[in-house]
Amino acid sequence: MIDFKKFEKYAKPGPRYTSYPTAPEFSEDFFEHDLISFYKNQDDSRALSLYIHIPFCRSACYFCGCNVIFTSKEEKKENYIQYLKKELLIIKQHLNVNRQVTQMHFGGGTPTFLSANQLAIVLKMIKETFPNFSNDAEISCEVDPRFFTQEHMDVLKKEGCNRLSFGVQDLNEAVQKEIHRIQPFETTQNVVNIARKAGIKSINIDLIYGLPLQTKETFHQTVQQIIKLNPDRLAVFNYAHVPWMKKTMRKFDEETFSPPSERLEILQDTISFLTSNGYKMVGMDHFAKPEDELFKAIEKGELHRNFQGYTTKAGADLIGIGVTSIGDGQDYYAQNFKDLKTYENAIDENKLPVFKGYKLNRDDQLRQFVIMELMSNFSLNIPRVEEKFKIVFNDYFKGDLKELDEFIEANLISINDDKIQVSHTGTMLIRNIVMPFDAYLKKQPDNKRKFSKTI
Repeated sequence: MIDFKKFEKYAKPGPRYTSYPTAPEFSEDFFEHDLISFYKNQDDSRALSLYIHIPFCRSACYFCGCNVIFTSKEEKKENYIQYLKKELLIIKQHLNVNRQVTQMHFGGGTPTFLSANQLAIVLKMIKETFPNFSNDAEISCEVDPRFFTQEHMDVLKKEGCNRLSFGVQDLNEAVQKEIHRIQPFETTQNVVNIARKAGIKSINIDLIYGLPLQTKETFHQTVQQIIKLNPDRLAVFNYAHVPWMKKTMRKFDEETFSPPSERLEILQDTISFLTSNGYKMVGMDHFAKPEDELFKAIEKGELHRNFQGYTTKAGADLIGIGVTSIGDGQDYYAQNFKDLKTYENAIDENKLPVFKGYKLNRDDQLRQFVIMELMSNFSLNIPRVEEKFKIVFNDYFKGDLKELDEFIEANLISINDDKIQVSHTGTMLIRNIVMPFDAYLKKQPDNKRKFSKTI
């Protein structure tokens, strides 16, 4: 039996490491001409990954940390589609759009809050702009089951969509009422059936633990019900409470949150239950069946992490399209404007809507590699790092490795000359374990860090 009480000290603010350096390090001194320069200098043999952000939702889910715009007005959605079209034309001026596309992902907001016809228009625009999709391209869409129809499915299937991710979060009625998202199990069951009948072979379901009023018992009941739907993957996220960023989160009474030790118990219980039911833990918050490519990737140590979470599509440059979207290449990050009006103004001036970004130096790229390897595969091949970056690992990271001593003593990791290996319990604290390698985090005291708590 694990004594989770002793790990409560690790409940401190820390990044989720969907990027390194993390988003707070992005600078407004990164301009459109910087992104154009990166586009022009990219290796045309590298594949492209596309992320399209659809920001609209009908109403607020109080737990949500995404950049969303609440509306019920059709003209807002129609207008946004026209700006996406203009943005694609601007991208085409600066980027070789004939490069092979291996991945495309619709995120939000609620992408399927667009009508089926609107979604078809957007997909057509993208395919016309980027004509070279690989035969095995992963084409995925985030779906709110409350806003998904057979017509949506028909459009997505026609355009090659092969993966859907359904947002559920929790099935307990009291929790759903508290988070302002009423979604009966039957609603989710219905849309999963629609997807299966359409031949979608990769279905993911998102859950969140750590929500108000949640307990180990109630969340276990949610997971029990969800696996009756036989999803191929599950993403089980730790709720990120950032009320200084998201006003809707201030509606929660923080006294209704479970303590860090219980959150770890919930995670441990979920891991045990899912692994006993044929799933394998992939990265820090994903689970997949043995036949799923995520499972196969972690078996080979080839899992990759980016802004969409875990993926097998490494070696591609990510192009962000739409308001607030983020793109990246081998040595940069670039984010579009978060404010819709500013985004539109830039496009009206025939400019890429660049809000801010980051140029990675050699140390950034090295630390990025180390952090992402540990976050993805729970192990690090030290000779591989030394060969790739021409360093002596123990010398380069001497001070950082010293900070790992407490994790070694707690049996959360082991280190020898060839490998850093995270233990089973350590996987639940992986954010804490990689934080010593974060050069920027060292410059900030805990009380100044603008991140959600790691537990």
